[in-house]
Amino acid sequence: MTVKRIKREDVVLVVVDFQGKLLPAVRKREELEETMVRLIQGCRVLGTDIIVTEQYPKGLGRTVPAIDAALTEPLFEGEVPAAQYTPIEKTAFSAMRDAAFVEKLQAIGKKTVLLCGIEAHICTQQLCMDLLEEGYNVFVIEDGISSRSKHNKKVACTRMTAAGAVLTTYEAALYEMLERKDSPAFKMISKIVK
Repeated sequence: MTVKRIKREDVVLVVVDFQGKLLPAVRKREELEETMVRLIQGCRVLGTDIIVTEQYPKGLGRTVPAIDAALTEPLFEGEVPAAQYTPIEKTAFSAMRDAAFVEKLQAIGKKTVLLCGIEAHICTQQLCMDLLEEGYNVFVIEDGISSRSKHNKKVACTRMTAAGAVLTTYEAALYEMLERKDSPAFKMISKIVK
């Protein structure tokens, strides 16, 4: 049996559709938003590549302000602001059906995807399945996904794990990438998750 591990040097975080008209409709929105801010900040500290998608932003709005701020604002005093990101706009539910997403993912060259997003049973699940089919190791951040109903999220988690994805939490993923207490990033990660 092969054990799948999250290795910092081979990870890309994919943030799916945290948009103005989608996020308010999902369960536990406030917790989800807080988790996502922490996950994104932690990934930035660790130097993880991040890809953001937006499903039909003309109708569903842009990435919500808290997520946008986590992606762009300085994490500590004196830090140079993060580079601006460009969300990948899509109309297909799975971002793998969009050439711009595929090109960006391939250009990054990492084979392990930390996947989070909404809704769990639609865009997140379909992207997960396509990534698995293409040979990516997919770790679904369970506390970084949601749907309008608890049942839909539960079924999506079951289906994604049955297909070969691994469920984990944002904090477990960050500490697995960190690996050691004596890492220079340990204090910042500890501060983010508390």
